[in-house]
Amino acid sequence: MFFRAQVRRALQRVPGKQRFGIYRFLPFFFVLGGTMEWIMIKVRVGQETFYDVYRRKASERQYQRRLEDTSETELHKLIK
Repeated sequence: MFFRAQVRRALQRVPGKQRFGIYRFLPFFFVLGGTMEWIMIKVRVGQETFYDVYRRKASERQYQRRLEDTSETELHKLIK
């Protein structure tokens, strides 16, 4: 219970409660989201960033789709 009271007290100290209500926390989350995006783009873990992995996986999925489409087309030609 003591921790809950501390959190409540800390949240009440954020200014703008009457004017903005719950939306007074929006700038904090906006900055947090921007920071996370920057980390995913710039920070390398090992040899890769998050977006390097994303692009590689997207490329692999596209390659697999092309292989499947090609094999289906060839199958249809053989059947006819």
